[in-house]
Amino acid sequence: MTDQDSGRITSWHASPSKPTFVPPPGAVDAHCHVFGPMALHPFSAKAKYLPEDAGPDMLFALRDHLGFSKNVIVQASCHGTDNSATLGAIAASQGMARGVAVVDPEISEDDLAQLHLGGMRGIRFNFLKRLVDNAPKDKFLEVARRLPAGWHVVIYFEADILEELRPFMDAIPVPLVIDHMGRPNVSQGPDGPDMRAFRRLLESRDDVWFKPTCPDRLDESGDPWSNFAAAVAPLVADYQDRVIWGTDWPHPNMQDKIPDDGHLVDMIPRIAPTAELQRKLLVDNPMRLYWAD
Repeated sequence: MTDQDSGRITSWHASPSKPTFVPPPGAVDAHCHVFGPMALHPFSAKAKYLPEDAGPDMLFALRDHLGFSKNVIVQASCHGTDNSATLGAIAASQGMARGVAVVDPEISEDDLAQLHLGGMRGIRFNFLKRLVDNAPKDKFLEVARRLPAGWHVVIYFEADILEELRPFMDAIPVPLVIDHMGRPNVSQGPDGPDMRAFRRLLESRDDVWFKPTCPDRLDESGDPWSNFAAAVAPLVADYQDRVIWGTDWPHPNMQDKIPDDGHLVDMIPRIAPTAELQRKLLVDNPMRLYWAD
């Protein structure tokens, strides 16, 4: 939805349903964002979209409504490399949030240390051309080698460039977390070429994690996203110690196909059908990755 006067867009559900699935105690929404508020945290001049404010109060209200305890807040591309909105949200969480930053590759060690003190535990490299103008692999590798101890790299890309990115990913010396499984075509099913290629990446090193997230983005069949459930459940079962889950709220660029967050949560038992799998996905794995200290 777009505000015709301001040009700003709303991409989140105004009144998400209460999910049927009840997350286990301590559950972490490990992929979400904040937008602004713009009066405090202006958007980047390079931003490809201009959202309405979706700040910490809204995020934490949704967290409680959905039955989660903690958040991992990923720096949204509309804020560029100014991480102040994400840091502000982490500070407002009273210890219940950690974050993933987007940084200028020339960032100093002192500034990385300050991000660590602010609750960041990783940096994100975005290779979606519709969101970023430049993704310099050589500079990304250089900063990846200078990260604070215990950090990781989050990578966002589409399935058609996975093989092109493999040498770059192989060279990253810290754990990798792949956003939304590299956006496979889930209509191909669990044994389709995109999923087979992604499994090859997971088999290549044991520190590649992934997020089985965003059925609303990946499944053109629509809610209840049955193609997504069928394609993704075997992946979660086979790599259950390397999966984390998140809502992706406030769903950047989804203003024309806004998902109900309650329905997103109800996808969890369809891709992780046992209590043990659910606890790994929502508690044990994100705590190991983001709250190890």
